[in-house]
Amino acid sequence: MKSYLSLGIFLACYAGFVFFPRWRSWCACAGALFLTLLVLGPWHALASINWNVMMVFTGVMILAELLIFSRLPSCLAEYMVNRVKIPSLAMLSLCGLASFLSIFLENVATVLIVAPIALSITERLKMPPTKLLIALAISSNLQGTGTLIGDSPSMILAGYAKLTFNDFFFHAGRPSIFFAVQAGAIATLPVLYFFFRVFRKPGVSIQVERVRSWMPVGLLGGLIFSLALASFWKTDFPYRNGSICMTFGLAGLLLYRFKWRGSSREFIRGLDWDTGLFLMGVFVLVGGLSATGWIDEITRLVERVSGGNLLRAYLTIIGLSVIFSAFIDNIPFVMIMLPVVDKVAQDVRGPSILLMFGLLLGACLGGNISPFGASANVVAVGMLRSRGIVVTVQEFVRMGLPFTLSAVTAGCLLLWMVWVGPRFSYSPGETEKMAVEAPRHLTEEEELRHAIDSLKKILEEFEEEIAEVFEEEDKK
Repeated sequence: MKSYLSLGIFLACYAGFVFFPRWRSWCACAGALFLTLLVLGPWHALASINWNVMMVFTGVMILAELLIFSRLPSCLAEYMVNRVKIPSLAMLSLCGLASFLSIFLENVATVLIVAPIALSITERLKMPPTKLLIALAISSNLQGTGTLIGDSPSMILAGYAKLTFNDFFFHAGRPSIFFAVQAGAIATLPVLYFFFRVFRKPGVSIQVERVRSWMPVGLLGGLIFSLALASFWKTDFPYRNGSICMTFGLAGLLLYRFKWRGSSREFIRGLDWDTGLFLMGVFVLVGGLSATGWIDEITRLVERVSGGNLLRAYLTIIGLSVIFSAFIDNIPFVMIMLPVVDKVAQDVRGPSILLMFGLLLGACLGGNISPFGASANVVAVGMLRSRGIVVTVQEFVRMGLPFTLSAVTAGCLLLWMVWVGPRFSYSPGETEKMAVEAPRHLTEEEELRHAIDSLKKILEEFEEEIAEVFEEEDKK
């Protein structure tokens, strides 16, 4: 009874995410409340929330808001447009900047920063802004996938697989997902240039603003350096990344209050709490599915499709990620699929990190296909609608689909070459060897056993020290 109840609550919430995206946090929190009261109980519900991910999200959110306050992103965009005289190349540069900023900023914030400059360019060139704003939106969804602090699904993956900041660049001595994202970005350049190639009028100049403060840039640089340094410190403390992000976030909040004399209450009120509540609610919803056995059912379904073949499993996970994320929010999809992918990797005896990175890449880029697949797309289309320009689904797909296919193909091909090699069929012995070489996520039982063994060692050392103390006392 409880299993079907948890599934019904989850499906009802998912329908709310699809048909009422503005109320997604309310749907998630309402579903989490019902699951807590009827299925999980309060303690199990609280344990389902990954608090390390929530701390990372909150700290980075504060620093991103301070970076916008500093006006540095706007200044960079205006300076770049003035330096590049050919309009088509200026548009490509603007998309590249939006992609770069999305590593540190939320994708919607990136669009809101760069879009006014894009609109100014199109007005002066007397050209429709549709293609440029769509390009900005889909570009902002790309680079956030490549770092731990870039996007919510990346934070979720890091929390689940216990990845450090450096693991997104190099993992187990091999190039990681950051380089796969860069391969995808390079592959999208010809696609974007194809749409911008007709704009060859003389360049335009824009007045460059002054940076208000460099302090937020210093805080962000300190955060990145601290996360990279902490990656070399091996510890069982589960809130390491979250604690670092929260420390820098609170430091930025104090600077805003006492150095710039801003209202901390208004600043906190303006943060993206909607996404934060949505994340917490979805953690509980997925925890309900896991506790009632539905994750195992989904795993068996994917295993039947893959047929125990690593390549087929890899392509199935990527394909499902791209298709589902084109129409629904990728955060709950990633949360559901991570434990599924982990178990499928054990079944096909392949490296679980390869399948997880494929899942992340497909889920984060699949939203670029449709105008409602990502929040940044919705914002860009809304800005165009406010100017009397209606963007049809076909018009968006005409740009988004080739962009997504080129990025996903290049990125996933690089991941396969790095983690498996140039061949596309392997014997069970070879895939088993790859699974041993590539670290996988520990199950809850293994983590518990590891914690018990560590505790036993600590107690044994403590007993030895006590025995030595008593021996010394006896001698005295």
